[in-house]
Amino acid sequence: MPAFSRFLRYFMAVGRLGSIRKAADELNVSASAIARQILNVEAEIGTPLFERLPSGLRLTAAGEIMMGAGNRWEKNMVDVRAQIEDLRGLKRGHVEMAIIDALAKGHIPAAIRSIQSRYPGISVGVKVLENDEVRKAVASGEVDFGILFEPQSFRDLSVRAFVEVVLGFVTLPDHPLAQEREARFSACTGLPVIVPAEPLAVCQQVTVLEGAIGMELERKVSSDNIQMITSLVLEGVGIGVLTSLDVITEVKAGLLSFTRISDTLLRPMTLALCTNSARTPSYAASLVLGEIETGFPQLSYPASMHPPTENRD
Repeated sequence: MPAFSRFLRYFMAVGRLGSIRKAADELNVSASAIARQILNVEAEIGTPLFERLPSGLRLTAAGEIMMGAGNRWEKNMVDVRAQIEDLRGLKRGHVEMAIIDALAKGHIPAAIRSIQSRYPGISVGVKVLENDEVRKAVASGEVDFGILFEPQSFRDLSVRAFVEVVLGFVTLPDHPLAQEREARFSACTGLPVIVPAEPLAVCQQVTVLEGAIGMELERKVSSDNIQMITSLVLEGVGIGVLTSLDVITEVKAGLLSFTRISDTLLRPMTLALCTNSARTPSYAASLVLGEIETGFPQLSYPASMHPPTENRD
């Protein structure tokens, strides 16, 4: 193992930098030691890992496979160190998560604050990605877990917790639609609408509703950013079409109102907390997962999210 790990360190540095000399300078070892390790492994596996070009070294197909193995090895070593610290009774480690943009406020920041308070030895990295990129990050092992929409069809993910999220109109509290808990999609006919654009997960649902009803929205603005849509609604530009998750913080603060779109062809979207089905989370990751899982029901669409009419005056 030590010899193999030394080779991988050398190999990955050369693969990343494209030069044995640059790798030697970075690792503070001799270039001849790096070249010897690479040549020995190439001889053992019977195929070159690099193309030797006048401009430097470039990975071959076999080299790309080896680089992928090296990345997995580095991630596994982090997990091994975390497990050894577990045996020593230390609540330490680093945890990587991936989330969609709608979760960049509210429950997740609050959960991280709680984690930092209870487990100061655990550091957390948060990647905010598009929905499909969250899935890929979990499936590849790039992160310890992720939160994303509609994970059911992917065998490489295990669902730890899930809630249902619904589509609705987002308005100022004094807007006529704000007086309704539910409304048909046709209720926005003739009204200025701020429409979600790709790659937002709700964009396709809006397109389906338009086609099924045969109506054309009065599109004042379209945006691929949830915060921008929310800000435009707050500015009075028009009605937003988003999920309950996107605006739960603003609705609970009384800044906006949410009216569920009640058309029967719509089904709730599933928001899920997922891990890689082939990996066991480290002790540190399990602690963070537990904290987030406990509060996960807060992300669902509750009836209390829509304040009673009499309390809005």
